[in-house]
Amino acid sequence: MAVPGEPAPEEGVEATTARRPGWRRWLPLAVLFVLSVSAYLYLRSQGIGFDSLAQHRAWMMAQVEEHGIFAGLALFAIYVVVTALSLPLGSVLTVFAGFLFGTVEATLWVVAGATLGSIAVFLAARGVLREVLEARAGPWLQRMERGFREDALSYLLVLRLLPIFPFWLVNLVPALLGVPFGTYVLATALGIIPGTVIFASLGNGLGAVLDRGETPDFSILLDPALLLPLLGLCLLALLPVIFKRWRRRHAS
Repeated sequence: MAVPGEPAPEEGVEATTARRPGWRRWLPLAVLFVLSVSAYLYLRSQGIGFDSLAQHRAWMMAQVEEHGIFAGLALFAIYVVVTALSLPLGSVLTVFAGFLFGTVEATLWVVAGATLGSIAVFLAARGVLREVLEARAGPWLQRMERGFREDALSYLLVLRLLPIFPFWLVNLVPALLGVPFGTYVLATALGIIPGTVIFASLGNGLGAVLDRGETPDFSILLDPALLLPLLGLCLLALLPVIFKRWRRRHAS
């Protein structure tokens, strides 16, 4: 017989079961993690980098010229996998893409591949990680979620535009905060375009750098001529948030 004021045993078991994500819900994230670590260790052992590009430059360009759109689809598939596994190869791969395909075509393939890979991470993390964090964070998470979701598009655009935030982290945060799927996809696709154009443009001029036996100088990314436009885009993305806060304060 149940004691007054205490949940029935059946109800307690059901509630506990509902709060605990089953191992099947952890499976997608576990698979992504194992594949990510394995791929990273393999690529590290192979020494993938600009030396490899210089060594196989003629062959790679011949493949792109011979296979056309299928070479682009191969780049797309590779970028989906790299993004989904959160491998730290996005910048180098985008430079490679700009070198092989040119700025415009490389940007299209990279944005499409990175967006789809990010969606895979978002969907894998949205259920199980959110439940775990919600069980531990309590009201704090709810308050943060309300503030973030209210202007999710603006905040996500800023996180995508600024290259100071790890790409994998920006994939996970919206999943934890319950950002709508459509908002996440739109902010991801739009937000990564400027950075992709910059890296693909660097790759587009990589031929002359390799001819001199040099490696790309990524310090150019700190040039104010590049950073200021990105900061301007961030400010533009935040204008709706700023205006909304001003209107509330003015009304009160």
